[in-house]
Amino acid sequence: MAQAFVNSRIQPGKVAVFIKPTCPYCRRTQKLLSQLPFKEGLLEFVDITATSDTNKIQVYLHHLMGARTAPRVFMDEECIGGCTDFVSMHERGELLTHLKQIGALK
Repeated sequence: MAQAFVNSRIQPGKVAVFIKPTCPYCRRTQKLLSQLPFKEGLLEFVDITATSDTNKIQVYLHHLMGARTAPRVFMDEECIGGCTDFVSMHERGELLTHLKQIGALK
């Protein structure tokens, strides 16, 4: 079930961020992404604590990405990593370029 839950959210052209709402790194990632002009339905924050399978989801994310911490960011089915990786991508100027390439922005 955890595998199907995660895989159903990772889609071409879409950004999926697996979060825990109380996590400061998750909130930082959410804030940064929420400031960008995404097309409708191409940005999803997935609260992994809203399900009884939180631990299983984290185990599966670890299997996919080598880490089970939140947030876990996927863009266009590609694993970007966690908050530090994501913020670094933004600071290098690669985030907007990548989001435009996958057609996620207005």
